[in-house]
Amino acid sequence: MANGHLIVFANEKGGSGKSTTSVHVAVALAAAGKKIAALDLDTRQRTLGRYLENRAATARRTGHELAMPDFDTFDPARDPDIKRRISTLLAQYEIVVVDTPGRDDVYTRAVIEQADTLVTPINDSFIDLDLIGQVDPESFKVRRPSFYAELVWEARKTRARTDGGTVDWIVMRNRLQHLEARNMRRVADALADLSKRVGFRVIPGLSERVIYRELFPKGLTLLDLKALGADAGLGHIAARQELREMIAGLALSQWPQHQAAAR
Repeated sequence: MANGHLIVFANEKGGSGKSTTSVHVAVALAAAGKKIAALDLDTRQRTLGRYLENRAATARRTGHELAMPDFDTFDPARDPDIKRRISTLLAQYEIVVVDTPGRDDVYTRAVIEQADTLVTPINDSFIDLDLIGQVDPESFKVRRPSFYAELVWEARKTRARTDGGTVDWIVMRNRLQHLEARNMRRVADALADLSKRVGFRVIPGLSERVIYRELFPKGLTLLDLKALGADAGLGHIAARQELREMIAGLALSQWPQHQAAAR
């Protein structure tokens, strides 16, 4: 029986920081002592998989003990039954983190239907917002939900029919700029309106920082900088605080299996 918690990061539009965010969440939860598995559904680009491979190589090269989730890349040519694969992982791990490709495919839809937490990172722009809601060009008010919101709605209904479970949909405002701008306020207002109509929560993600691009080749995260003797300036300290707030925003403690695991 599947007892684990499934977190799915999904957004059909690329460039939202989805893979970077999923890696940081998986590593942060592993560092907190959770038994974590990470699965990359993007068989072609394998960003999550390559990130964690780089991480394992850095641990071997430096001798540092780095918190590491077990990870793999889904290969439909080897085994196309993604639902069975997910169910197997959920029976073995407390939390399973899945990173999906930036496109629509049958495997992504299948894992969304199994998700306990669905995270959709978006950049703070109306281009990204259009994925989940169409906005009036004059008033900037949301006119109607878009195709992706309808896809999630159907997935939630399927999940409810299958096992009576619920999907906690989170829209994560990612790659936030440090300057407050009128456009950001308009996007925030539109998201707040749409969240009430469609049924998702909005949480802050990670700001736009050069450090995230620099960490990838070594597979490191913001949590590793101090352990590896890296310079922890004020910018890095602020970034780590963002990460902690993002993890808190996922509200994983509300799920019974994790409350039991924490005792």
